[in-house]
Amino acid sequence: MKNLIIIFSLMMFLTSFNIEAQEIIEVKTPEYNNIVIKLMFRNGSISDPVGKEGLTYLTSNLIVSGGTKSLTYSQLQDILYPMAASYNVSVDKEVSIFTFQVHKDFLTPFYEILRDLILSPSFAEDDFERVKSNQQVYLDQSIRASSDEEYSKKLLEYYLFAGTKYQSMVAGKSEALKSITLDDVKNHYKNFYTKNNLIIGIAGNYSNDFLARLRSDMQQLPDITPIIPEIGKITNPTGINVKIISKKDAFGSAIFMGFPMNITRASDDFAALMVANSYLGEHRKSYGVLYNKIRETRSMNYGDYSYIEWYDNGGGNMLPPAGTPRKTNYFSIWIRPVQIAKQLRMQYPELSDIRVGHAHFAIRLALKELNNLINNGISQKDFEATRTFLMSYIKLYTQRQSDLLGYLMDSRMYGRKDYINEMENLLSKLSKKDVDAAMKKYWQADNLYIVIVTDESEADALKESMQNNFPSPMTYSNLVKAGLPASVLEEDDAISTYRLNINSVEIIKSEDTFK
Repeated sequence: MKNLIIIFSLMMFLTSFNIEAQEIIEVKTPEYNNIVIKLMFRNGSISDPVGKEGLTYLTSNLIVSGGTKSLTYSQLQDILYPMAASYNVSVDKEVSIFTFQVHKDFLTPFYEILRDLILSPSFAEDDFERVKSNQQVYLDQSIRASSDEEYSKKLLEYYLFAGTKYQSMVAGKSEALKSITLDDVKNHYKNFYTKNNLIIGIAGNYSNDFLARLRSDMQQLPDITPIIPEIGKITNPTGINVKIISKKDAFGSAIFMGFPMNITRASDDFAALMVANSYLGEHRKSYGVLYNKIRETRSMNYGDYSYIEWYDNGGGNMLPPAGTPRKTNYFSIWIRPVQIAKQLRMQYPELSDIRVGHAHFAIRLALKELNNLINNGISQKDFEATRTFLMSYIKLYTQRQSDLLGYLMDSRMYGRKDYINEMENLLSKLSKKDVDAAMKKYWQADNLYIVIVTDESEADALKESMQNNFPSPMTYSNLVKAGLPASVLEEDDAISTYRLNINSVEIIKSEDTFK
């Protein structure tokens, strides 16, 4: 980016995820008229007390969805509208990030709002009840009703991280949220949104005087160093453990599966896994092995992707967003909904006898491809093409000022200075041998969790099929099958009996999840 100057504090991390008080990360861009300010508190959902899960999410959202000591939320919105300014908060497992954006011409009046929201939120009773009610609806209804794909992702984390501080959804638990009071929120704000728990980020066309004022004002936050709970020991799964979520009127079978992985962006090996993962199933890209085999060749669903870290809102984001740095990680595969037997029977008379839809076959196909890649490695040609693609593609992550600033701030959480540039440099030095070795070191296909959100009509037959490793032949309409080459049908036969290392299969009613 032209005229880009990035000024980092001289304070360095002693260890990954240790933050010095009031560290400033700057991106001075005089050619831009907008100014972005990010306040990152190391106060994610892992800071929620036991029995008060959802407290950090509620507190953070109450700050941005409430008023200040002098202005109500409604009055704030009336003032902001002519400025075309905005602010929001994102809460993840490890951090809460407040983002403010405004044109430089309105910086002075907008900053008054920013300062008062952070330093003197009103925490009014009516705002508290409104924000808490919205969160309760999400926990009790929306997560189960709005998107089976997001539902399956949240459930995978619930089972992967059982017994740890990562287990609960960021929004918390239904019964725990009901117990949270306004006094809980006020105390949490006082003890965790502190000057000793903060990284300040700023980008755009701002003055040194303004930055000095911002820094000085944030010094008024409480002088408390929060005690962040330990995440807890993650238990690696033994065998393949399947959780079938039986849901009334589910549209197909939404599948998410994965296993804990002992690597994050802090490791240089991450670059090698980026190549392997991109080749296997880069998010929302049509060249990945999974996409090609499941969607393109067999027309089974809308898309199939793999991930080497948490990818927030995969259904809405085309590029991985900043703001979710985590020190505990996992590998996952996302199979977008495939058809269930009931749907296939209704569409095609020639399939009137089938009992199980496409889920079992799709899972077998995905894990077979993962295992093949681990055992056989990536070809030299595919390695070079994928690496070249990634070296350009990762630059797109930071096209916007806010994203650039966000990735720089995330970098500090991993003990890095500039993750994007450092990964580009590491990618340039990679070899095929490095990628093959990383896959063998960090990946496997025999011990994982699989979550399938499916229609209640499918659950029992799917459980029986998976539990017994029954053959799961791929089913096509006669018209589609007639157009497929013999090689695909032969591959189908091999996939249909591919043995999965099944340990357990359990049916769980949708209404009983997240209890």
